[in-house]
Amino acid sequence: MLQNRGLAGESEPEVLGQDVGNKGVLIFNRPKALNSLNLNMVQLTNDILTRWEKTKTFVISKGSGGKAYCAGGDVKAITTNKDTSYGKNLFRTEYLTNCLIATYTIPYIALIDGVVMGGGLGMSIHGHYRVATEKTLSAMPETAIGLFPDVGASYFLSRLKGKLGIYLALTGYRLKGPDNLFVGFATHYCPSAELPKLEKDLLASDNPREILKPYEKAPEGSQFSLEPFVEKIDYIFSAPTMEAIIERLEKDGSEWANTTLATLRKFSPLSLKVTLKELQLGSQLNLQECFKMEYRLAWRSTEGHDFIEGVRALLVDKDQNPKWNPSTLEGVSQKMVDDFFAPLDPENELKPRSGPKSSL
Repeated sequence: MLQNRGLAGESEPEVLGQDVGNKGVLIFNRPKALNSLNLNMVQLTNDILTRWEKTKTFVISKGSGGKAYCAGGDVKAITTNKDTSYGKNLFRTEYLTNCLIATYTIPYIALIDGVVMGGGLGMSIHGHYRVATEKTLSAMPETAIGLFPDVGASYFLSRLKGKLGIYLALTGYRLKGPDNLFVGFATHYCPSAELPKLEKDLLASDNPREILKPYEKAPEGSQFSLEPFVEKIDYIFSAPTMEAIIERLEKDGSEWANTTLATLRKFSPLSLKVTLKELQLGSQLNLQECFKMEYRLAWRSTEGHDFIEGVRALLVDKDQNPKWNPSTLEGVSQKMVDDFFAPLDPENELKPRSGPKSSL
């Protein structure tokens, strides 16, 4: 009953919608879980944003607790629920909400302070403005748990410069602070301690673009952490198959390549192959088509082995020893990969909101 009423514990709602005159402040309010999203939260978010689009001049979103904007979807709740319809409903509502943000007709400003991973990027990166801080830690770490980068990642990662998006999707590399500005996950940068002042200034203005102008640059002297490896990433991750990517990493032989190899070898072989195809296809699809494709992948993942096993090994039992099936890249047939992408029955297909990608 508490879940249905949207309560966190026994007191506050898991998503707060604060009316500040003609502006709205949306707060993910599950701090003990680093604001990770359950079905109730994404439904509340969708309801609030749908209402505000007609009544507000702009929306600010942020996380409570001081540690995270949003650490992603609550995958434990999905994989430990014996009814797969819970996960399918969560993914469906989450992707519809991501697409709502992506096509929002008023400015949406995400203050991405702290951890912002997976579903947290879905709730921020599709908006007009994303303000990172020195505490921002972002990643799409899904291949480590037998899943795939979702929440529109097939669209936004496939459009990063060179092959950086494929690298981030396959490895789950973590971007810290100004890195998020360099890759485009953030549009602005503000020291964490100054965020309250920035929020106050925004809420006192009807021109968020003007208020945000002084925050367009990274701190003086900051450098992109992957800059020394960009050429290697573009060459190695332009290979058409996972086997060819592994082969190029082995031939490279550098410390960076060996570390990357060690990372990839821990992850689900099936997820790696699904993810590579997902981004290759996503680069040629529009936003709505990407969400529709990702929902097909999510549907199959909730019914498959590796997602449940990956969450068990890393987040439930925490033995860090997932038993992937298949256990090798060679064991993953093309048919296994292609089956993930097959159309669903028409009544089950995702029907995302139409409209152009937001840009102001």
